[in-house]
Amino acid sequence: MDQVRDTLGRPIRDLRISVTDRCNFRCTYCMPKEIFGPGYKFLTQDELLSFDEIERLSRLFASLGVRKLRLTGGEPLLRPGLLGLIERLSAIPAIDELTMTTNGALLNRYAQQLKAAGLDRVSVSLDAMDDGTFRDMNDVGFDVEPVVQAIEAAARAGLDPIKINMVVKKGVNEDQILPMAERFRHSGQILRFIEYMDVGTTNGWQLEDVIPARQIVDRIHRVYPLEPVKPNYRGEVANRYRYLDGAGEIGVIASVTQPFCGDCSRVRLSADGKLYTCLFAATGHDMRALLRQGLDDDGLTQAIRSIWQARTDRYSEERSAQTADLPKVEMHFIGG
Repeated sequence: MDQVRDTLGRPIRDLRISVTDRCNFRCTYCMPKEIFGPGYKFLTQDELLSFDEIERLSRLFASLGVRKLRLTGGEPLLRPGLLGLIERLSAIPAIDELTMTTNGALLNRYAQQLKAAGLDRVSVSLDAMDDGTFRDMNDVGFDVEPVVQAIEAAARAGLDPIKINMVVKKGVNEDQILPMAERFRHSGQILRFIEYMDVGTTNGWQLEDVIPARQIVDRIHRVYPLEPVKPNYRGEVANRYRYLDGAGEIGVIASVTQPFCGDCSRVRLSADGKLYTCLFAATGHDMRALLRQGLDDDGLTQAIRSIWQARTDRYSEERSAQTADLPKVEMHFIGG
């Protein structure tokens, strides 16, 4: 393996691949319908990376140290033929884990097939247990129960441990922290609370809307005592806590109040083939153009190596009034 490191000595371990910019939700913190309405122009089929191109790039990234692939969107299950792509990616020898992040709306239908195709695990976005709150946040009137049923179907299919991701926004769903914790205690699944982040420029992010992770943990701890748990591996984004009564664990992702840039080993490939070395990047590197210009594997590998070796990103550590208004790639384009 040709292990490549950036300017801060961080290896490249985790490739997140957005397979589509389309989504069947209009979550207010990601794809507000005021912008992503009926007239919004999504990518055409030709503009998307093909499955051949995704597989080829994945193999090259694996040769440089990537061991985990995550399929994202938009909503990845909207991409036709996704099961075939999963079969191809799961056959790459160097990849230890192939996962997917989904909103769960279509997961019940595909859970068994996803496992059979070679997917190891799923993460499911769910921001509330209350139907009214959840409908307001996904903004398409989708109820909680179908997502809960999808999580259970995924568990039966063996796509676990499932991680349930809750984005917490002050004044919107903070009252759902305890109900979410109560629902997934003893479930065998891992609930993760995510601080509301300033990804992209369309969600109207303000620091005042952030509930700090420390407050989230304290709120749960007062009812269900917790203790910290060591990370599973270096670079794990979630701070782990387990219930003292043995009911499982939670995680908190605190990229606003407790940045973890120092151990970040993630790189992101957008649906149109741009390579982003930070979730908060303003611009990406056009891998689609290099692919379609006929660059050979050695040339592509060198391009990837050069991009990563030049990487200096640590936006969350540098976040300030000077950086807050800088343009950033939208969440739905690179999948978080």
